[in-house]
Amino acid sequence: MRVQPEQFDPAAGFPPASRDDWARLALGVLRRSGAEPGSPEEALASLSFTTYDDVTVAPLYDAADLPAGSGVPGFAPYVRGARAVGGAWDVRQRHAHPDPDLTREAVLADLENGVTSLWLVLGEGGLDLAHLPRALGGVHLDLAPVVLDAGAGTAAAADAYLRLAAGRGVAPAGGNLGADPLGLRARTGAPVSLDLAGLARRAAEFPGLRAVTVDATPYHDAGGSDAEELGCSIATGVAYLRALTDAGLTVEQALAQIEFRYAATADQFLTIAKFRAARMLWARVAEACGAPGHGGQVQHAVTSSAMMTARDPWVNMLRTTLACFGAGAGGARAVTVQPFDARLGLPDAFARRIARNTHALLVEEAGVAHVADPAGGSWYVERLTADLAAAAWDWLQDIERAGGAGAALERLIPERLAATWARRSRDIARRTFPVTGVSEFPNLGEKRPARPAAPEPAAGGLPRVRYAGAFEDLRDRADRAEPRPRVFLATIGPVAAHTARASFAANLFEAGGLATVAGGPRTDPAEIAEEFRRSGAAVACLCSSDRLYAEHAAPVAAALRRAGATRVWLAGKGDHEGVDAVLHAGCDALDVLHATFDDLGVAP
Repeated sequence: MRVQPEQFDPAAGFPPASRDDWARLALGVLRRSGAEPGSPEEALASLSFTTYDDVTVAPLYDAADLPAGSGVPGFAPYVRGARAVGGAWDVRQRHAHPDPDLTREAVLADLENGVTSLWLVLGEGGLDLAHLPRALGGVHLDLAPVVLDAGAGTAAAADAYLRLAAGRGVAPAGGNLGADPLGLRARTGAPVSLDLAGLARRAAEFPGLRAVTVDATPYHDAGGSDAEELGCSIATGVAYLRALTDAGLTVEQALAQIEFRYAATADQFLTIAKFRAARMLWARVAEACGAPGHGGQVQHAVTSSAMMTARDPWVNMLRTTLACFGAGAGGARAVTVQPFDARLGLPDAFARRIARNTHALLVEEAGVAHVADPAGGSWYVERLTADLAAAAWDWLQDIERAGGAGAALERLIPERLAATWARRSRDIARRTFPVTGVSEFPNLGEKRPARPAAPEPAAGGLPRVRYAGAFEDLRDRADRAEPRPRVFLATIGPVAAHTARASFAANLFEAGGLATVAGGPRTDPAEIAEEFRRSGAAVACLCSSDRLYAEHAAPVAAALRRAGATRVWLAGKGDHEGVDAVLHAGCDALDVLHATFDDLGVAP
């Protein structure tokens, strides 16, 4: 028998609980774990963390954290979506292969298997514009929207594409001509002049076709934070609005010609909040311009390039799935999932298939797109959205005070992004920002797939960072050495005493490509030294418990020295005679690895 809702109270029999009650319970648990917060408030603070935008993420949220003004889907301020109803997002696949025949084959396979729009890279770093007709051979341009990415050749690419459609007697099915002079300048450092208004007027002749892309991914790829990416994008959008309206377009016409492109990362909640905050910000701009009903931002999400790894590339499938989920749940209109082998070169058919099926799984099987704004109403997501939008708006005002996006690209934006990347780099080095399969749980025996080299993107402009880059460079350096350099793990005492720290040390050294050789469960310094000699290593690391270190660390370190160890590490903390330095959670793993490489004489 079905129980009616009014007859069933899930909270019946339970006393009412408050945030203070939870904080007191958390305080007790923390004290039992060895932490010593002085009050419930300090307990909550100790469980909080701060993002790179200095936004505090708390361990607990309640109705008091809910900001006002999220609205409803499809209406200003569009936080809950630019569309009033849910529905599948546009599955947009990127193609940059320079061979037009292989591109055509890949494009047709994509369109036959779930892709709904195409993103074509033309010119430097992609397909030669002269080959566009061959690459789009067999493509129904009146059914498949095409987004162009031609950089300085945008005007010529737009002409070629529109001529191609006209020659086939069809009108383009939408898409974007890709005019983005400030984004191109951010990527390459080269100022480019494009007739935005002229392109906008041409695009306006075809329903659904836009002329202007605000690509915010160069700011993300330079190591910027989410709010910095948002602020740069809104500042760029404002610059384009000024250019279009100065050329005679109305505000409404100008707004209808602009699409925004953002990076989606494996941090699903920040990704959801970022896309919601972006719509809030753009709606605020439209309202300030006198067109509040036209501020529904059109968003294209691209899974982050910075987070992709060349090592253990299969893990990228998990990263892009989380990023796609975050973008879809956050309300992106179109989503591009990068193939898992993107860091290795040009993707193959299998990698593109997995990228397509990531969308299909989330949309068809998981039902992520069945409702509009599935995260809406979550106290955590709503608060995070509002805080992220506030941080981005502050950054936007800094850019505007500097003279706008164009002027800020001279100094303000690069310096701000560099400072954020320095903070993130420190966390990566200390492995508090872990990269699975690289800085954590590396697989030295992996067999990576081989891929043809991808065309090099245009140089200059903002840097392109890789979260895994510093560790992967060391892995490459270790791979070139013959034999592979190794570190001896001097495991002192029984297995139960040394296993945790031996595993920690092995994980750290292997993150740099160094092999580890573990000794037996011994305490005799002479026996451990003999194992060290047989290992062929020149560096050793003591692994055991604090209690056993007190008795055995100094004599074992001395024996290892006599056996030829150039450096003796210790996994743990504390000062011990004969030990050069210690490894511990939160230590600078890159510093440890560089020092070890030098000790082992590994060539750069």
